[in-house]
Amino acid sequence: MKLTDFKVLTFDVVGTLIDFERGMLNYLHAVAKGARVSDEDFLAAYRQARKSGDTIAYPDDLVRCWHVIAPVLGLPDSDAIAQGFRDSVVEWPAFSDSVEALKRLRKHFRLVTMTNAQTWALRHFAATLEQPFDLELSCDNALCEKPDARYFAYARGRFEEKWGYTQADNLHVAQSQYHDIGISMRLGIATCWIERRHAQKGSGGTIESAITKPDYHFHTLAELANGIEAGR
Repeated sequence: MKLTDFKVLTFDVVGTLIDFERGMLNYLHAVAKGARVSDEDFLAAYRQARKSGDTIAYPDDLVRCWHVIAPVLGLPDSDAIAQGFRDSVVEWPAFSDSVEALKRLRKHFRLVTMTNAQTWALRHFAATLEQPFDLELSCDNALCEKPDARYFAYARGRFEEKWGYTQADNLHVAQSQYHDIGISMRLGIATCWIERRHAQKGSGGTIESAITKPDYHFHTLAELANGIEAGR
């Protein structure tokens, strides 16, 4: 199936469109200027914190994560600093190609978010991305988080109801193998992997997962837009 045959693109947001790693590291550098902690060590500790313990809705869970990470890495820790980590999401940057690529993609498709973030955070992310979406879905709407298959069923129901599109019309676009690519492929949904960390070692802040080969594979969102405009 050609990329141009799809009608609706569903997007993971954090890690695919929003550079959460850069956003978190910006906060780390601001509050722990004297700490001898490498960026990769911090991201690894964050990754471990996110996949262990009693997690709550994201990004409210960042408060808990900071309290887990800080004593392990010798970082300053207080309720105010941990709350600041959570609140810093409003300043997380978009990847350098996200805004322009989304504008290009919107000329051809309906754009829908499928984020594990809460609605309050999604509103800030959408503003950072210059409001490109036709439908914004969050974990608050779906009442679950990816890789739960119910999220994909919920999203499908919403765009079928709104525009009459079916699963065959949908291309799911995401960075995380763990949260998106594996489950999307298992569900038979056409899937595009945006491998944001292709030039970097390790998993960064993303939970590790076995690599599932997607239907389409690009390193950036701009490359996806280029492929579509080339009629691929």
